[in-house]
Amino acid sequence: MPNRTVILTHEHADFDALASLLAAALLFPGSIPVLPRTINRNGQAFLALYRSSFPFVEPDRMPRGRVAQAVLVDTRSFNAVKGMDEATRYLLIDHHSYTEPLPDGWRWWEDALGPLSTGANTTLLVEKLMVQGVDVTPIQATLLALGIYEDTGGLLYSSTTHRDARCVAWLLEEGANLEVVHRFTHYPLSPEQQALGDDLIASAEHVQVAGQTLVIAAASAPDFRDEISALAHKLRELYEADAVFVVVDLGDRVQVVARSRSDGVDVGTIATALGGGGHSRAAAALIRGGTLSDVRSKILEMAGVSVRPPLTVREMMSRGRPQILPPEMAVGEAAKRMRRYGHEGFPVVRVSPDGSDELLGILLRRDADRAIDHGLEKRPVERLMRAGAVTIGPDAPISELHRLMIESGWGQIPVVDGMGQITGIVTRTDLIKLWGKTSEASHTLPDVSRPLAEHLTPVQHRLLRLAGEMATEYGHAVYLVGGFVRDLLLGRIAAPSAGAGQRQGNGPDMDIVVEGDAIALLEAMQAQCGGRIVTHRRFGTAKWLLDEPAHPITCLELLDEAGDLPTHLDLVTARTEFYTEPTVLPTVEQGSIKLDLHRRDFTINTLAIVLTPDRWGDLLDFYGGLADLRQGQIRALHSLSFVDDPTRILRAVRYEQRFDFRIEDRTLELLSDAVPLVDRVTPARIRHELDRIFQESEPGKTLNRLDELGVLAAIHPRLATTPALAGQCAALRSRLAAADPSLEEAGEAIERLYWGLLVYPLLPGEEVDEDEGSVSGVIGELTEALKLRGETTRLMRRLAHLKAHRDDLADASLPPSQAVEILDRSPLAARLLFGLAENSPIIHTYLRRFQEEWQHIRPTITGRDLAGMGIRPGPAFGHILRRLRADLLDGKIAGVEEEKRLVEALIEEQSDPQE
Repeated sequence: MPNRTVILTHEHADFDALASLLAAALLFPGSIPVLPRTINRNGQAFLALYRSSFPFVEPDRMPRGRVAQAVLVDTRSFNAVKGMDEATRYLLIDHHSYTEPLPDGWRWWEDALGPLSTGANTTLLVEKLMVQGVDVTPIQATLLALGIYEDTGGLLYSSTTHRDARCVAWLLEEGANLEVVHRFTHYPLSPEQQALGDDLIASAEHVQVAGQTLVIAAASAPDFRDEISALAHKLRELYEADAVFVVVDLGDRVQVVARSRSDGVDVGTIATALGGGGHSRAAAALIRGGTLSDVRSKILEMAGVSVRPPLTVREMMSRGRPQILPPEMAVGEAAKRMRRYGHEGFPVVRVSPDGSDELLGILLRRDADRAIDHGLEKRPVERLMRAGAVTIGPDAPISELHRLMIESGWGQIPVVDGMGQITGIVTRTDLIKLWGKTSEASHTLPDVSRPLAEHLTPVQHRLLRLAGEMATEYGHAVYLVGGFVRDLLLGRIAAPSAGAGQRQGNGPDMDIVVEGDAIALLEAMQAQCGGRIVTHRRFGTAKWLLDEPAHPITCLELLDEAGDLPTHLDLVTARTEFYTEPTVLPTVEQGSIKLDLHRRDFTINTLAIVLTPDRWGDLLDFYGGLADLRQGQIRALHSLSFVDDPTRILRAVRYEQRFDFRIEDRTLELLSDAVPLVDRVTPARIRHELDRIFQESEPGKTLNRLDELGVLAAIHPRLATTPALAGQCAALRSRLAAADPSLEEAGEAIERLYWGLLVYPLLPGEEVDEDEGSVSGVIGELTEALKLRGETTRLMRRLAHLKAHRDDLADASLPPSQAVEILDRSPLAARLLFGLAENSPIIHTYLRRFQEEWQHIRPTITGRDLAGMGIRPGPAFGHILRRLRADLLDGKIAGVEEEKRLVEALIEEQSDPQE
């Protein structure tokens, strides 16, 4: 059995002990941090919410194996765990002072960066984390901060050192959430404060304003001289109210101290109206000449106009029917489903014949795993679930969700409607993700209804309104998603022109996700408004074609609006997906908007706008996409993103260069690790991504970045950029922007032209096989590796032909006839690319003269004239006509008379001109 290192702390553990367990686990990789059997009440509450985010192990779940070393944190007293014996060694990390010597086999931690005399034990370990540059997550930083704050009284105890404060500052940089720290720490009250507190509690009244709970506690204390702000803090915690107003008549004045725990209650605004000030969460006012009753009335008056509704479960839950387990399902099958979707637990539900739900309990992933370890994978989940019916309504406040999770220990709580039907689920992870917000007041960040109105024509705006209104009738929710939302927030969608009024079907592409049946919704919209729809029922997608004359739009609510309709509108049923193995296409199943957005590539593409009338214009940001847009970074949603789909590597670089963003550091690491997987992707998908890069405004930048990251070489070993490529791409883009008539005449797709520039350096400097059915060399390799279209392969052949004659065309003495013989065999697109690739004035002169004059020079005498002169059709025809044109090009002859004399001379040269 393996030798193990465990980390232990004292019983009745406080936050300093729990934080020390975590910090030691981060410093001693592979160690097992063991929770004590008794934990203080606030610590229990914290773990009830966020336990799954930490590596802690309960004593009775210790894995087998001998404990070679026990690391003791914040204590010398501990309860032994299995595997410990007389040979176990002890490492002590404790900031408490001891006078007695350590027992045999014990040693002090020698890696502390200073004396073991900090205000919190956690500080000793956090200092080491800082020096080693260990990455900590926001939730880990929060627990570490809790340890320091609680043991130092919020950095106010006399034992606090500068080292504690410095560690707190670093933890804040790492994302520690002070709101959570405040929620779980407590401060003692003085006797005078306690006496006044009792009076305030006795007088406290609860008032509901806009769904927020306000507590107004008033008392007279003319002789009170202590701090009132601590009482406001304590009353807020006591009542778990959204805001507390402590109003104390001090005899000659009325003191108001207010504390808020919700951004929906801005106590700073209310205090300012009372003549005081402060900020949204903490404020105060001193009022002279007023009474307690007057002040109370003024507080309620201001609250009535300033308080906003709180965040509810509806706004953060995963909508739609969640994954549920029937009670008879085998535990092994349930565990397989949990692994597939990455969930930590599923509700167990019995569905009645009438379709109603009966919640029986919840099966946790860890319980399922333990059952499988004991060979119980065939047991029905009903036998191993945690029984109960813990549910919450969609309009319940988050405080109620906190209470339910703490009291029940459930980390996933089903959301039920008024009929008792399960309509969604809310999890601990949803709570944790609130921490990244600047507030808990709303999970629907900025209202983007104004940008929608500014950047859409009236008819486009009405079209989206119509989608939201009809979806509501069907009981669905609809969202505008994808690149349109991203570009709207980046200001990259042009506002409609003032004179827009003709419906030419050239509006922006807009994609809509439906929580419900997208096809049924679109069929209803089409029945009401006309147009034509194309459906793909297997994937739950539908396209509404809006610009077909044979199927016109007929509803007046659209016809009466000005502007251009988009050519089409795409609706898709919200879905989730999972990958059965790397690089293969995913398996898709119906899901919620949250799950649908989670399957996307990068956070900046996970933003959605609510279109239903009750929340029109709300921006949904479940995964931090708005922050990444503002910070200008490309961030993958999860660590296996590029493994699941390596084509995201090319998209990451394309977005990085298009928006002048940067790929976030961790995402860049994941991208680099996944580059070898590119060769597992089908050639068609790689070619498609490259084609999209070639359609960008500056593809040269993207190609250089792909080359720098080793992606081009992973696609084909010989693919690479050159120093000249960026200039060539820029020159091509300039000609495109200037509407060069030659490019229009060439008639080639833009991506094919960039393909030509990219591969030109790889082409052989010799003639290639002219057989269209035979493709060899680098052209053949690229054609096979990327399944290039025939047009692209042919263009490469023509470029190779020109490159083979590069030296000839760079010779100023080359006769025009020989230049034309070379250039005649290449289409205009190949000649244009050849000119861009070759920086030679002589070559450019030949290309220009061929385009402007030489290609148009033809003999006046035709084949019919030769036949009239008695020459039979055959090789002689071609020889004579070519000689005529060559001499015309080279200036040796001019005019029809000289052409005739040359023909007569050529006839005489042939021994038998009639054969």
